Amino acid sequence: MEELLQSNMFAIHAIAAAGSVAIGASLVHPFDTLKTLSQVSSVSSKGFAAQQVLDRVRSVSGNLGVYNGLGWSALGRVPGLAARFGVFELLSAFYKDGREDKYVYVSEALFAGIAGGALEAFVDSPFELFKLRAQVSSVSPIQNSASDATRLATSPVNGRLLPGYMANKNAWDNTLGLLSTLRSKHPNMIGALKEYPWLMTGSGKPPPVCDVKRPSDIVSLEGWQALWRGLRAGIARDCIFGGIFFSSWQFIHITMLDWKAVEMDPPPRFYEEVGPISPLASSLAAGFSGTIAAAISHCFDTAKTRSQCTVIPKYISMERSLLKWQLPGQRFERITGIHPADRSILLRGLWLRMARCGIGSFAIVGGYYFAVDHLMPK
Repeated sequence: MEELLQSNMFAIHAIAAAGSVAIGASLVHPFDTLKTLSQVSSVSSKGFAAQQVLDRVRSVSGNLGVYNGLGWSALGRVPGLAARFGVFELLSAFYKDGREDKYVYVSEALFAGIAGGALEAFVDSPFELFKLRAQVSSVSPIQNSASDATRLATSPVNGRLLPGYMANKNAWDNTLGLLSTLRSKHPNMIGALKEYPWLMTGSGKPPPVCDVKRPSDIVSLEGWQALWRGLRAGIARDCIFGGIFFSSWQFIHITMLDWKAVEMDPPPRFYEEVGPISPLASSLAAGFSGTIAAAISHCFDTAKTRSQCTVIPKYISMERSLLKWQLPGQRFERITGIHPADRSILLRGLWLRMARCGIGSFAIVGGYYFAVDHLMPK
């Protein structure tokens, strides 16, 4: 390890990995935006075609609207993929330790990918939430902030409400009418009730997603726990994706080594004697593996995306906790975070995500090999 650090190899590999991830995220972000907007559209089973979503983004945000949230995506992908590949490499080193044939089998790659995906889901979840809220704002018309500021200035009580809420006088009067029949020893019951902002909003309807997109707004309205909303679906998605990705990539890699060893004389005893696979072949294998893994794990991606697109204020979360509110759906749906209302739309955006993951995996692996080849000293 000391020799690795002294020769700057660690820094070269880290720079190559971070750069390839950033380039890959930039390349496929339009696919991700269209996929996200398709998933969070109305509950109608028909949904919207990709061209309809693209036209909507262009009409509201222009051609660059498909790149909303790119910064959050790149910031999340770097530590997320570092966690996925880091855990995989650590477990691979553990598997190979003490073997004469220093190689990882497909079943071992499967379990290592599952472990790496679980850590990736936890690390990447807050950045995914910020990215999704920015993407949704690309199809939401910009509201007149001047009028909102005027209303807050004319009614100072609105400044104490939760972000995005306005006072409902009729609901407030009805609340006072119902409570006036009760005996109260509190000296200023009305003033005390005004400290609970949800009592003054009437319906309790949360603000739209496009109004709660900044990290400060999300934490203020929904609390810190909102950063990991949809974590169950995210863990299921990334565990399946990581396991399928690494196992299929390893299977294709072994197949290519076997094919290459056929022409060798004498036949090699171990895979290490065959030699490395070309970077292009390895990148194509990674792209194909990413496409397959995306198709298998897409249902959980839709569940996580729709969960993060829901604004749940802190007081609603508190009420659910006090009332011991149970998640709806069957046991499998409760464990994996799938809402029963989303059963008919879980495959929405499948082809867009397959294209995004396939092209992204090819670009990341190919870019990494290209950068290492040009940065490493000859």
